Amino acid sequence: MAATAAASGGEDASKLARMRQLHAMFVHAHPDDESSKGAATMAKYAKEGHRISVVTLTDGGAGDILNPAMDRPGIAERMSDIREEELARALEIIGVTDHWAFGYADSGYVEDFDGDGSALADSAFYNVEVDEVVGRLVELIRRERPDVLLTYPEGGGYPHPDHIRCHDVTVAAYAAAATAAVFPDAGEPHAVAKLYYMGVFTRRKLEVLHRACIDSGMPSPFGEWLERWDPDHVDPTTTRVEVGDHLPVARQALLAHETQIDPDSRWFALPDDVMRAVYPWDEFQLADSRVDTSVPEGSLFSGIDR
Repeated sequence: MAATAAASGGEDASKLARMRQLHAMFVHAHPDDESSKGAATMAKYAKEGHRISVVTLTDGGAGDILNPAMDRPGIAERMSDIREEELARALEIIGVTDHWAFGYADSGYVEDFDGDGSALADSAFYNVEVDEVVGRLVELIRRERPDVLLTYPEGGGYPHPDHIRCHDVTVAAYAAAATAAVFPDAGEPHAVAKLYYMGVFTRRKLEVLHRACIDSGMPSPFGEWLERWDPDHVDPTTTRVEVGDHLPVARQALLAHETQIDPDSRWFALPDDVMRAVYPWDEFQLADSRVDTSVPEGSLFSGIDR
């Protein structure tokens, strides 16, 4: 029995050593997006020894001050610098060590945005030549050679110009990075094994969290959202990562974005222990895979054999 246990331990150690070579690259639009979408998954994989990197495309300078405690003189005037500082703290909390800030100007949120960039500043990220951004991302992908690439769903997940463009350039870079003839001066081609969409929210999750709020005797921020939910919406989830142990880290990372996050908001009413009990998962949509895998998956790295 001891020999069997030792052998098993050796196999586990060998497997873990191989897994430590895996690299997931998350591409986000603004500072704070990395903490609100998949942060618990990043924390989980970073703690397990995986390489987790983040690309932030804009400076977040057009963000509003959403936390009353931070609505002080001098904050709005230094928004880009402050959001950079907040992002650095959040990445440290999560355990991310590789970060690239592309530094484009935040386009700002536009109500009922219809894709017309003329409504935005000429310097806004949405109005930057797409090939410029794709080329920079391709060069980064080819140099850093991630196994998995993550971005937002088509349409950005919600109609913010920068989220829409983040999807567009990341999907284009995923394809282009593998093709030698495209951006030939951007380095040796690299075919990322898998492309995922993050920020997936499902009716199932909303219903569970809504019920947990009601059962805990607290007002639910999810009720109105559920009322607006399209009854014909198809759940796109393919991959559920169990992250219960890492929910407190994700919360701390999000709270590090003090200008954007009000800690007294009703969105923070549900305690982590309740969240862990009722819905301890981050959910993703597998958009493309160059390796054999089967859904549903329990890991972003399913099917990747090193």
